[in-house]
Order: sequence, then structure tokens, then C-alpha cells
Amino acid sequence: MRDDWERRAREDAAYYVAFGGRKQKPEEFFASAGDALSAIRSELYRLAPRTSALEIGCGPGRLMRPLSAEFGAVSGVDVSPTMVALARENLAATAGARVELSNGSDLRQFASESIDFCYSYAVFQHIPERAIVLSYMREACRVLKPGGVFRFQVNGLPRAGAARPEPIAGWSARSGAPAGSAVLDDRPDTWSGVSFSGEEIAAFAADAGMQLPAMDGFDTQYLWVTMRKPCGGEQGPAPDVRIARVTNCYTDDCVIPRAGRFAAASLWVPGLNAAADLNNLRVEIDGTPTAPSFIGRRLPNAPWQVNVYLPPGARTGILPVRLLHEDLPREVAGALRVIPEGPATPRVVNLCDGVNLLSKLSIESRVIKVQIEEAPYATAAALLASFRAAIDGHPIADVDAFCIDPLPRLFELNLGVPDTVPPGACNLYMALGRRKIGPLRIQVASR
Repeated sequence: MRDDWERRAREDAAYYVAFGGRKQKPEEFFASAGDALSAIRSELYRLAPRTSALEIGCGPGRLMRPLSAEFGAVSGVDVSPTMVALARENLAATAGARVELSNGSDLRQFASESIDFCYSYAVFQHIPERAIVLSYMREACRVLKPGGVFRFQVNGLPRAGAARPEPIAGWSARSGAPAGSAVLDDRPDTWSGVSFSGEEIAAFAADAGMQLPAMDGFDTQYLWVTMRKPCGGEQGPAPDVRIARVTNCYTDDCVIPRAGRFAAASLWVPGLNAAADLNNLRVEIDGTPTAPSFIGRRLPNAPWQVNVYLPPGARTGILPVRLLHEDLPREVAGALRVIPEGPATPRVVNLCDGVNLLSKLSIESRVIKVQIEEAPYATAAALLASFRAAIDGHPIADVDAFCIDPLPRLFELNLGVPDTVPPGACNLYMALGRRKIGPLRIQVASR
């Protein structure tokens, strides 16, 4: 693992860390951290003191530099000596920054209960052995202070031939979407590493004595997880716990579509506290038990927010909803309104070069990467059976596709530019069955 990442770091560290273009400028590299920073910062509200943070797999310091503004001290570890040297160079002017070389399996440089916040992004998905990932996860739990938070990302895609634990309702096949449309090869290496299901993460948290307040991105390459180290003395739900209201997770509307991206409800529950998590709280919708994906409270006096996906096949109408927890003194019930989902409207949400993701509409590698959301198909094979594409009359025959996220039916397609297409500006035409997409103006670079 060290040899592979050392080779990648020496070849082009920014490219292998940020999955963007080759030979990026420093400003491009650091600007590419926006989505990851948003996902990490979204859980900082759970922390009271913010004195120390630790990044597992810090690379050249792309995330450490901006997050140093949130903490008094921020540390990072990496398995590659070249990555460590680059991070130290990039963080030379950053007060409180420290970067250490990792042995590739633990955090022995850090004392137990010494860190407020531990985080990791696009690291565990490249580790080829489950034992190593689990070792890092246990070590992160060890170094956290009571009340500390571990925010990390793993690959949540199913792996070919791998046995999966019994699914927890609400975490797999969300809203009838095609779980596992993309399947990883069963031979992990230091690029296509191991993967974990939501059920496996939940079992780890329970065994480690960690609270599990949030997980999102089930059955995708980016399964985000939040764990919290208990403080001790935290009680279960209060006697007056109740469901005050129910809204859509993404809007203030009080209606939830029965399927699709917005098929998720937020239950606003006064009386919960930090002891409630995804392992001990369940939600029953119309008699069907399902698991929440988020429990939190962003303001001290606000109700707790419990987010839950609708179970597959939910009917429309006013449906009863109940909270299920062993410490609840009585039945906690409410109602939610489910409406029919709108018609699928396929649309392109991203188009770029297949290798240089920063090039956008300039196709340098003669491979076009296209992401289409709300494609009305259950699998990538079904999509490919109805997909057609051409560039200015030149049919595209070299096409592959996989499902990035089953909930919004988000598919990624890689289109090989035909040899007959000359360099220069041209138009990309696509169609899904009778539905036409485009033309989209692109620039094909010379060979």
C-alpha cells in the first residue's frame, strides 16, 4: 500500500488525491475540496470544544489547511512519505498544523482520548484489506475524547461475490430503487479497495460502544458516516417525548413523494437526546419498521430531527408513523402525508472529460463522462438497451454505464469519441428511448 501510494504521489499527487486533472495548479487543487469540506463541516455542530482535529490519510493537506480555521490544532497522517512532505510544505504557514508518517494501520502517535474530531475522506475506499480499515476505525474511536466525533467516508457499493448481512429496512433498496446497480469487482487493490454496507458499519459502532447518529449514501461509492463517543450519564428519551411535526427532509413542505430523491421525511421530536442513535431508534411507517439515517439537533433548544427514508412500496395518503425505542415510556405517534412521485425527467447534471474531470466541455482524452439523473430505468443494463448517442452524425458505439446513486436514479456513462470525429467544436446528441437530450456543445481536442 505504501509503495503504490508513494508511486502515485511522486507521479502526480494532486491528480490521485482529487480525481481531477493532471498537473493541476495549486489553486485548482485546493479549490476542488469544496464538496468534501461541506460533508465534513456539516457535522461539526455536534462538537462543543473544537481544540483538536485529526485527519486519517491527509495527502498533501488539501483538507487540513481550510479546517485549521475550525480548530486550535489539526494533525494529519499519511502512509506515503512524499505525501507527508508535500503536506508539510503546504501547511508551513498554518499555525497548529502537524503531519506524521503513518505505519498504515494505526494511530499510535496519538494518545487515547486526546482528539475532539477525527475525519477521513477518499482514503478507506482505497484500502485493500478490511482488517486495516477496521483497525483505523477502532483507533479513531480510541483517540477521541468523550463527546468527540468521527466523520468518515467508505465505499458503500456491493462487491461481487461478497456475502452481505441481513439488510436493515430503510438502508437498502431505498424507496424501491435498484440497490447494487453498480457492483465492485471482487478483487480489491490499493485503488479499488474494500467496501462496507450500512449494516456492517452499524454493527461496528455497536460493538465499539460508539453512538451512530448519521449515515448517508447507502449503496453508493460515498457512504458518509458519523460516530460519536458517548460522554457517559446520557439518558434515553424524556417522558414528554413527542412527534411535533413531520416535513420533507429537503424542504419545509409537509408532503413526501412516495419514491425518488425526495422520498424522505424529517420527524421533529422534542424530548430526544444524544443517547438516541441509528442502532437503538426505529421508525414505523404505516406498520412497516424502517431505520432512520440521521438524528441531530443543530440548535440547543430546537426539537431533535430524525430523518427517515420511506419504505419501498409505501402507499399514498395520510400514513401513521411511530417511534420505537426501548426507553420510550409510552407510544410516540404522528402522521405524515405521502403523495405520488412526479414523472421522471432525465437530465444531464454533469459532463466532462473522462480522465481530466476539471476540463468540463473540453474533451482531451476522447472519452466523455456524462451523468444523467432521473433516468427511468432500474439497472444500467436497461438504460444501455435504450441509450443512443452521436457526435455530429457519428454514432457512438463505445458506451458503458453504472448507477452512481439508486435513489435519484443517477447514472454515469462513459462515451468513447469515434475515431471519425475530427478535433474541434461539435455537438453531442443523446437519447433515452424516445426522449432526446441535447445537443450539447463540446470541444474535442486533437490527438
